[in-house]
Amino acid sequence: MSIHYQSLDTAVRGFMIRELEHDIAGTLYASPRLTETGIQTWPQILREAFEQHDDNWIASTLRSRSLMRTEEQRRKPKGGFTVAKVPYTAPDTLAEGEFNRFYARGLCADVIAAGGTEVEVYRGKEVQNPRPESQAMIGKRLQAQKLLDDLRTSPGMETALGLPPGPNSGLTVRRV
Repeated sequence: MSIHYQSLDTAVRGFMIRELEHDIAGTLYASPRLTETGIQTWPQILREAFEQHDDNWIASTLRSRSLMRTEEQRRKPKGGFTVAKVPYTAPDTLAEGEFNRFYARGLCADVIAAGGTEVEVYRGKEVQNPRPESQAMIGKRLQAQKLLDDLRTSPGMETALGLPPGPNSGLTVRRV
């Protein structure tokens, strides 16, 4: 199930694409779970999603085109490596995390361009076991410029919001 992005509109999508171009010119995050073809097509997949789709479309595209690895190496606790299956939900986790991060960046840029200064945290997707730290963030207002700067340097939404690392919080931001 996708996050419900309350402030996603044409203007925000335009800023998402600008933010994507910013990252392509620098260092665009590409998951090590992507195949070589996945890494090569990742920027175009994101662009198309930002123009007209959502995180569900990204996950579906990653699956239908077999752009995610099926196995990965993991370190053993006592040294060495083992091969493990990549979780079936990996495309969903990657798609949701990256779409949400660029959505928040696009929204912050749009809010700033319109003369605003804040965005509000809300839960855009129900989760089975919400973390107390996530619950505490709901309703908080954040400085749009600070969040934008943080998201440009942080690998995920949780990090930028000051939450412990971990995917699937369901948190995102909206206009105030």
